[in-house]
Amino acid sequence: MLNAFLWGLFATSSLAVGGALATRVTLSKKALGVIMAFGAGTLISAVSYELIDEAIKLGKGTGFTAYGLFAGAAVFFFADKLIAKMGAGDHGSINAPSASRLIIPMVLAIILDGIPESIVIGLGLFEKGTISMAMLAAVFISNLPEAIAGSTGMKASGWSRAKVQILWLVIAVVCALATLAGYSLFSGASDQWLAFIQAFAGGAILMMLANSMMPEAFEHGGKLAGVFTILGFAVSVAVVVLERG
Repeated sequence: MLNAFLWGLFATSSLAVGGALATRVTLSKKALGVIMAFGAGTLISAVSYELIDEAIKLGKGTGFTAYGLFAGAAVFFFADKLIAKMGAGDHGSINAPSASRLIIPMVLAIILDGIPESIVIGLGLFEKGTISMAMLAAVFISNLPEAIAGSTGMKASGWSRAKVQILWLVIAVVCALATLAGYSLFSGASDQWLAFIQAFAGGAILMMLANSMMPEAFEHGGKLAGVFTILGFAVSVAVVVLERG
């Protein structure tokens, strides 16, 4: 169980890395855009080969994979809309508003993004006994631009460097607890329900990619966004192939 928590903490530690970068170095919007694109590519691959492919095998002939996929997408969609009404509809944006009153909804939105990914890391560790390096890399990379964007807004609101770092560390711990939940809470689940859970996470992540990361990556990265999305996808696929031998 400790192993699951530590892997989850490592995967989301990029939030703290992104926060540190944002408070010390000013990256161009184009650079952030291509980082987002690369992260989106790695997540698309991870969803395809680590989540949906595995879910189809586990839930073959039951329809649980399809149910999970659409349920995950729907839950993320409506939860994201609810958070948007609180004022953090563009929480992942490089131009995200910096008003202090928006920090709480922004944090909720980032946790919403991170929990499905974290649960899957723990679930994969339970199922296979080893961590999925492709999923780990995808989560780590995709968190960076979101943390940088959020930290930029916090810094503009007058937050100190230490306060920004503490916040990201707290969020990383919350997501690591979700990894622990994925490892322990679903240990007695049947193959059909494991298929549902994995597909649920896949649907939520795809909805996040389509509504947040990819539009933002193209807006700021331009045509290079497509290039780096392909590169991210290719790197993640290569990791999957190497893992499977």
